[in-house]
Amino acid sequence: MTAAPEHRSDDPYSAVEATPASGATAAGGGTASVPDAVPSSDVEPGPDAGPASDAAPASDAGEPDAPAKHLAHTWEEARQAAFDCAAPIPAAPVPLRDAVGRTLAVNITAHQDLPHYASSAMDGWAVNGTGPWILAEPGQRLAPHQASVIVTGGLIPPGAKAVLRTESGVISTDDDGLPVLTLGGTARPGEPRNGQHIRKAAEEATAGDVLVRAGVVLNPAHVALAALAGYDEVEVLGKPVVKLLLTGSEVVEQGVPQPGRVRDTFGPQLATVVEMLGGLCREQVRIGDGYAEWLEGLEDSGIAEAQNLPADVVITTGGTGRSGTDHFRRAVAELGGRLIIDGVAMRPGHPAVLAELPDGRFVLGLPGNPLAAMMALSTVGAPLLAALGHGQLPPVREVPSGTMIEPDPGRTRLMPFRLLYGMASPAQHTGPGMMRGLASADGVLVVPPHGVQLGEMVPAFALPWGPAIPEPKSAESKPKNPARKSSSRTSAKQAAQSGPVDWSALLD
Repeated sequence: MTAAPEHRSDDPYSAVEATPASGATAAGGGTASVPDAVPSSDVEPGPDAGPASDAAPASDAGEPDAPAKHLAHTWEEARQAAFDCAAPIPAAPVPLRDAVGRTLAVNITAHQDLPHYASSAMDGWAVNGTGPWILAEPGQRLAPHQASVIVTGGLIPPGAKAVLRTESGVISTDDDGLPVLTLGGTARPGEPRNGQHIRKAAEEATAGDVLVRAGVVLNPAHVALAALAGYDEVEVLGKPVVKLLLTGSEVVEQGVPQPGRVRDTFGPQLATVVEMLGGLCREQVRIGDGYAEWLEGLEDSGIAEAQNLPADVVITTGGTGRSGTDHFRRAVAELGGRLIIDGVAMRPGHPAVLAELPDGRFVLGLPGNPLAAMMALSTVGAPLLAALGHGQLPPVREVPSGTMIEPDPGRTRLMPFRLLYGMASPAQHTGPGMMRGLASADGVLVVPPHGVQLGEMVPAFALPWGPAIPEPKSAESKPKNPARKSSSRTSAKQAAQSGPVDWSALLD
């Protein structure tokens, strides 16, 4: 079965993402209208065209220089460019309540002995010597045959040799009518032994011991140990703070949308995906489609939840096309920014844009269609966040293709796939504005422009919320005792069935 290519314009290198007819809106933010005609300056050259600097010079007749044509990055180039443009954010201290899941940058060491004093492990009495014991005031030095009341965790008073549990002692009176402590209840012979039920000082660690080593991803137990050692904050590797700027005046956030309106698909989940990719989403703002709103949204206003520090990355949705209502490039230019990636030769997600502002903030522009946006986020956003957060370029594995996929010259196609009998077949319902196919996908195929043959190994990457791409199974070793040779007809039949089988028709 051949996967049907997505609908696209007649020009395979158009800079505008394939969308519904003019006037339609993109699900999740930003108008996704397509102009009636793409200006020549907005049409990108094919993959064989040279860079802008190699454009043909003006003719000898004195004609003005033709405008340079923009060449979109290939999928591989875009990933690498997004990863290479960013430097890791320096380590910084964070409060313990924010430290879980962060990578420790500096060893956590014991400032003093842990515990730093001897304490009782039981409720009862601290005692010196054998009983019966005369009761003394809590906290004072105990002489032989004296005892004082103590609770679990209480400081062992000077002179105390052991702790007698509450259930092992009885308060009675001596011949003079004075209160004394004697053994009773559940007491065992010889109880209490010297040191019994006492937690000794430095029992867990001595001053200077390394409690948690740098490089560890902190879990709740690590944080509790740091608190036990007296830390209020710990030094962790930097992680990018992200601001989401969701656009689209036609977007509704609740209920079933009416015709001409679309439901917000980014608001409920995009911040979570950013967190899965290593970002710290600290602010989410919704604006309309006006240029002034775009400028205000991109300006450095600080984020209250990040101690009024600016976001390291601003992620926008919609507005990355080249129509009059798409303001990403204009707003970035007015703020003095530069474009690092201006379109990627892939589908869906072609109009992804990455820019850097003069203050060092990155602005990642995602297309307005939800699937296109997720593919752009995986292609550009994931490497960018990994680089800022001291990570590695997200891995790309290989899976065997469960179907033949026809060529689409000049474009890499990102196809959510489902695994069926160990082979990957493109999922259904994977148009740029759809989510159904991605919701049931096991990963995403990276289909090269020349297409894929049935059974061929294809690059693929895992979804942020999904399992890792499985390693291809190695060929099984031959049995030590091969079966008796069958007839030539049976052998021919088995040979015909030994090749890959197209299972894609079994998908829903």
